Amino acid sequence: MASVARAQEYVRPQPDLDKLMQELFAEPQSDQVPYEDLYETLVQLYQTPLNLNTATAEELRSLLLLSESQIAALLQHRQEFGPLLSIYELQTIPGLDLRAIYRVAPFVTVVNVNPNGTRGPLWQRILQEDNNALFIRYERVLQQRQGYTAPDTTSSGSLSSRYLGSPDKLLIRYRTSHTRDFSLGFVAEKDAGEQFVWNPATRRYGADYLSAHFVVQERGRLKTLALGDYQLQFGQGLLLSSGLQVGKGAETITSLRRSSLGVRPYSSVLESTFFRGAAATVTMARGLQATVFGSRKRVDANVQAATDTLAEFDEFSSGVLLTGFHRTASELANRKQLRETIGGGNLNYANRDGSFTAGFTAVHTAYDKALQRQPELYNAYEFRGRTNTAVSVNYSYGRGNVNFFGETARSASGGIGTINGLLVSLASNVDASVLYRHYDRDFHTFYGNALSENTRNINETGLYMGLKVRPVARWELSAYYDQFRFPWLKYRVGAPSQGHDWLARLTFAPTKTSTLYVQVRTRVKPYDFDTDPSRLLPLPEPTVRRSILGYYNADVTPIFSLRTRVQGTRYREADGPWRTGFLMAQDASVAIGRPLRLTARYALFDTDDYDTRQYVFEQDVLYAFSVPGLYGRGTRMYLLAEGRLSRHLTLWVRYATTRFRDVATVGSGLEEIQGPERSEVKAQLRYRF
Repeated sequence: MASVARAQEYVRPQPDLDKLMQELFAEPQSDQVPYEDLYETLVQLYQTPLNLNTATAEELRSLLLLSESQIAALLQHRQEFGPLLSIYELQTIPGLDLRAIYRVAPFVTVVNVNPNGTRGPLWQRILQEDNNALFIRYERVLQQRQGYTAPDTTSSGSLSSRYLGSPDKLLIRYRTSHTRDFSLGFVAEKDAGEQFVWNPATRRYGADYLSAHFVVQERGRLKTLALGDYQLQFGQGLLLSSGLQVGKGAETITSLRRSSLGVRPYSSVLESTFFRGAAATVTMARGLQATVFGSRKRVDANVQAATDTLAEFDEFSSGVLLTGFHRTASELANRKQLRETIGGGNLNYANRDGSFTAGFTAVHTAYDKALQRQPELYNAYEFRGRTNTAVSVNYSYGRGNVNFFGETARSASGGIGTINGLLVSLASNVDASVLYRHYDRDFHTFYGNALSENTRNINETGLYMGLKVRPVARWELSAYYDQFRFPWLKYRVGAPSQGHDWLARLTFAPTKTSTLYVQVRTRVKPYDFDTDPSRLLPLPEPTVRRSILGYYNADVTPIFSLRTRVQGTRYREADGPWRTGFLMAQDASVAIGRPLRLTARYALFDTDDYDTRQYVFEQDVLYAFSVPGLYGRGTRMYLLAEGRLSRHLTLWVRYATTRFRDVATVGSGLEEIQGPERSEVKAQLRYRF
C-alpha cells in the first residue's frame, strides 16, 4: 500500500497532443489520412496509462516514444532492482534522458499491486470509474453552400442534386474504461447534409452512424473479450492493422515498427475501419495466446447489374466506398449495399522474457456480391470475386539494443506481401532503422495497412533507412531515405515507375519548455503527363515536391505559450516551371486561472495552385483533429476556448474562418459558397460522471 501511495503522489501531466502529432508526422500532404483515429488512440493511451512495472517490451514499443536501447535499459533496471517505486525513478536509468521522460510521462504510470484486484465486482468498477464521460458536439459552416439551396432544373428536366439533411453536424459519445480491465462506450454521429431518419426497413436508426462496444480484459485465461465494434492489430499490419499507424514521419525510428496489440475497443467516428461482432483472446499455455474473431456488417458500395449475358457475375461492385457520407440521393443509394463477413484468428507465442515472439494469422473475407474493378489496364491484378483468404506469419526478436521484426503474408490469388525491418541503437546517442517491403501486384488485403508509399499494400517494392543522432545535449538530427518502385501500372501512371523520398529534421531544445526545429523534405514520384506531342499516350514523368518547415514552440510562462510555423513548397511536373506555395502561422495560448484556456492562430498563405497547397495542423476540441488544406491567397484564423464550468462540466468552443483574396466563390460543386469566406463554429460539452 505504501508503494501505491507513493505512486499516487505523482500527477501525470496532460500530453501536448498537437506537438506530439507534429513530431510523429513528417508533413501532412492529404486530408484523407485518418489523423483523428491516431489522435483518439493517443487520448486513450493517456486515459488508460501503461503500468511500467508490468509492461512488456512489445507494449513499451507500442508507445512509439522509446528507442530500443531505452526499452532494454528500463527492462534491465526492472530485472536488477525490482519494480519501480515512482515514475521519478526513471531519471536513474541510464539512457533515459529528460526529453524522453517528459514525452512518455503522460502515457505511463507506476503501480505495484493489481489495481483491479480490490475494486469489487465489474459493475461496481464501471460505476465508480473516474474515466467516465459523455461528450456532445455540434458543428456548422456559417455560409450557405450550394448543396443547401433550392434545386435547379437540369437540361433533361430533372432536378439537380442537393443535400437532403440540415447543415448541422452532431456527435454524441460516451465512454468509460480502465487499464487492463474494461471498456464500454457508444457513438452516434450525423454528418452535415445527412438526415435523422428512423426507418428499420432501410437500416436507418436516427443518426446515420452508430457504434458501440463492450470489452473486458484480464479474466484469468481470458485476456480479452470484445463485443460490438472492435479493432485488430497483429504483426506488422499486413493483414490486420488499425489504430496507431504513423507511416513515414519525422520520428524515423520508433514509429517504423508496428506492435501486435491484438483486440482493442473501437470508439472512433471513422465509418469503415472497424470490425463488428465478437473477438476473444485466451491464454492456451505459458507464452501462448490464441485469438478468434468474427465480424459481419454492411458497407457502402455502388452495386451494378451486369449487362453482358456472358459476364461472370450478375451483380458486382467496383469497390467499397469509404467516405461515410450519405447526404444526397445517390450517396444514400450506395449506403450499406454490400454485406461483408470476416472470420479468422491469430496464434501468438512469446518466450519467457518477451525477447522473441512469433505469430500466425488467418483472415477470410466474404462479400455477398462480387467486387470487380473498372476494366482498365492498371486494374488487371486487382481483387476480383467474392471471397479472399489470406494467411501470414510474423516474428520479432530483440537482443540488447537490436530488434528484428517482420511479417510475410499470402492472399488467395497467390500474391505475396512481406515486410522486414531492423531497429538498432548503435550508441547511446545514435539510433538507426532499416525496413524492406515487397507487395506483389496481385497481393490483396482489405484491412492491412503496413508501411508503404501507396495508400494500399499492393504493387510496391521499397527500402527505407532511418537515422537519429543526438550529437550533444539539446540537439537532435533525424533523417530517412526511402526508395520505392511500382512494378505494374497505377492510376494516372501508365507504366512501371519508381521514385524516392527523403527527409531531414534538425531539432534544438534551448530550454526544457521550448523547441525549435527545421525540416526539409524532397519527394520524387512519377505521374502521366502529355509533354511530347509525338507520343500516342501520356507516359509517366517525375514530379518533384520540395518542402521546408520551420517550427518554434515556447512556454514563455507557465500560463502563456507561443508557436510559430513557417513552411513552403516548390513543385514541378517533368521539365515544367516550378510552382510555389508558402504559409506562415502564429499561435498563442493563455490560461486564465484554472477554469479557462484560450488558443488562437493567425495564418497567411499564398500558393500558385492546388498542387502547392499547404496542409497545417490545428488545435481542436478534445477528440477532434483539424488539418485543412489551403491554396490560393488568403488568411486563416481560429479561436479555441476551453472552459471548466464545474467539477463535472467542461465546454469547448471553436471558431475558424478562411478568407480568400481575389475570388468570387469558395469550394466547388455542392460545397460551393458565394463569396470569399468560409467559417465554421464548433462546440463540445463534456460531462464527467
